[in-house]
Amino acid sequence: MNLANLEQKLISAARDNRPSDAVPYAFEKRIMALIATKPVDVLGFWTRALWRAAGSCAAVMLLLGAISFFIPAANTSAGDLSQDFENTLLAAVDQPALDQPDDVQ
Repeated sequence: MNLANLEQKLISAARDNRPSDAVPYAFEKRIMALIATKPVDVLGFWTRALWRAAGSCAAVMLLLGAISFFIPAANTSAGDLSQDFENTLLAAVDQPALDQPDDVQ
C-alpha cells in the first residue's frame, strides 16, 4: 500500500467534508472546564461499590447455604458439632509448651 497516496486521499476527503457550524466554537474546552470544576464524589463511588458487593455476597451466601442444607455432609460421624468445635479450640491448651524446660528451678 502506498502511504503517500493514502495520505493524499485522506487529506482531500477531509477538505471536501468541512466541519459543521452546528457545534459552537471551543465547545469541548468549555465542557472540560465545567467537568474540572465539579468535585469528585469519592464517597459516592465507595457507596455504590459496597452496595454491589453486598448484593453479590448475599447471593453467594444464599447459594452456599442452600448447597450445605440440601447436600449431605461428607463427614457423617456421630460426633456433635459443638463438641468437635470445643476440642479444636482447646487442642493447643492440652499440649505442653515447647520453649520451657522440664526441670524449671
